[in-house]
Amino acid sequence: MTAQRPSFQIKKKGYDRFAVDDAVEKYMQEINNLEHKIELYQQQLVETTGQLEALKDQYRDLLRSEEARKGTADEIARLSLREANEIINTANANADLIIQEALQSARGILEDLAVIYKEAGYVKLDTKEKLERLLKDLEEFNLPEMPDISWLKEAEVKMR
Repeated sequence: MTAQRPSFQIKKKGYDRFAVDDAVEKYMQEINNLEHKIELYQQQLVETTGQLEALKDQYRDLLRSEEARKGTADEIARLSLREANEIINTANANADLIIQEALQSARGILEDLAVIYKEAGYVKLDTKEKLERLLKDLEEFNLPEMPDISWLKEAEVKMR
């Protein structure tokens, strides 16, 4: 927004005082409005930055949670395989029926683990996409340029 340079009628003892006062009051009001807008933009930037930090924290928590799930899943898989091997060894000694039940149990556990792994991957991708969109939105956010108010200083000097 560019302001027109004011022109004032020259009177006997200088410029028209009332016209100058009106122009100065108008520009002061415009400056106050622009300063208020800047404050609002700064508040919005602070809020958006806070939201970004909260999302980053959530993302880090999800990553930690995913790592814990993977560790737990690995431990469960390891324990499941060990248990399955023990059951197979016992089943070999007892009967084919026990072997079939043990294999079905191990397979169910592994299928559940596969589902958990897949869901963790979807959550990770979804969170990553949301963070990337938020980062893109923050990078595209621009504050308006401050208007040149050097003419105001010149006007003040001329008024003295």
